[in-house]
Amino acid sequence: MIPSFPSFGRLRAQFDWPLAGGTLAIIALGLVNLYSATRVAPKGLYQAQLLWLGVGVVLFVVVAAIDYRVYERLAPVIYAGCLLLLVAVLVAGRSVNGSRRWIGVGSATLQPSELMKIGVLLMLAKLLSAERQELRATGPRVAAIAQVVLLAPCALIYLQPDLGTATLVYLIGMSVVMFSPLSAGVKVASAVVAPLVALLRLAWRGLHGLKGYQKRRLITFLDPQSDPTGAGYHARQSVYAIGSGRWTGKGWLKGTQNQLQFLPEHWTDFPFAVWAEEWGFLGSLALLGCYLFLILWALGVSSTARDRFGQVLALGVAALVFWHVFINIGMVTGIVPVVGVTLPLVSYGGSSLLTMMIALGLLMNVSIRRYAY
Repeated sequence: MIPSFPSFGRLRAQFDWPLAGGTLAIIALGLVNLYSATRVAPKGLYQAQLLWLGVGVVLFVVVAAIDYRVYERLAPVIYAGCLLLLVAVLVAGRSVNGSRRWIGVGSATLQPSELMKIGVLLMLAKLLSAERQELRATGPRVAAIAQVVLLAPCALIYLQPDLGTATLVYLIGMSVVMFSPLSAGVKVASAVVAPLVALLRLAWRGLHGLKGYQKRRLITFLDPQSDPTGAGYHARQSVYAIGSGRWTGKGWLKGTQNQLQFLPEHWTDFPFAVWAEEWGFLGSLALLGCYLFLILWALGVSSTARDRFGQVLALGVAALVFWHVFINIGMVTGIVPVVGVTLPLVSYGGSSLLTMMIALGLLMNVSIRRYAY
């Protein structure tokens, strides 16, 4: 089927300007922060991010322009393609610091686990897009299929190894399942059984299934003083940076933890610490307020979508943004272990940025067509 492109006049009339404005606000704040964070980073990171952003904007527009019912039909193909990319990573991916997470694309690299988030969202939206009565009647079967849809990529991502992204994909997917019309008993069973089995398996093996650095991260999360100059160093320096910002911050480009390189990986995993040190508590509230607006707006789009697939898809995008923000902020403030989750539209990283722009393009897609019947 030929993709459906709305006319320019119709697109302009139905364009979701608040959604675009919220997205652009976070992108702008992210670029301001990244410029500061990369002044003492390897050369070319800021320019590379600008290039990825240009590609992301193009993807956003293209994804938003094609009627999302096309994606509903293609969901199994997209999901299967993402799974094949995860298998390809394990077979022939690039290994960096003991992890095999990337596929080389010319001089650039692609992280398929990021794209898998889109594949999971589309597949779950298709699976849960049936009418309420049908979902309740076939609840156990649908929940079982949903677990397979989630656990297959999570297992492949865990083997890379990337425990943080595997956990994130599962949380995003289960958020969609928990807010579906499935019966309460089915949702509780779905949310409890699989995690319980995983925890029992982990306890039985005595954490032997985890890599050394993963064990150290968990131990230092429980006891930050156990290795203050090793595995616990990142989290401690991050907390110092956030606290030193106080109410209004030290000023742009004047964060000492950032500029003197006491804060490791501050352009990828810890950009919020850079922001909090330079802009303080009030600046942090402004950034978090932008994320809150984006999440609430996505939920609003979900509640007014024209069909079940659009509702679930918009809900999934809200969950995607929420869990990224929650886990990343939790990492830098010490309330969750350091697991390498990026801050949406702020952290450096091409795959993460493109995935988020595609997700927001899908949200814009649902929003543009929610009043079209």
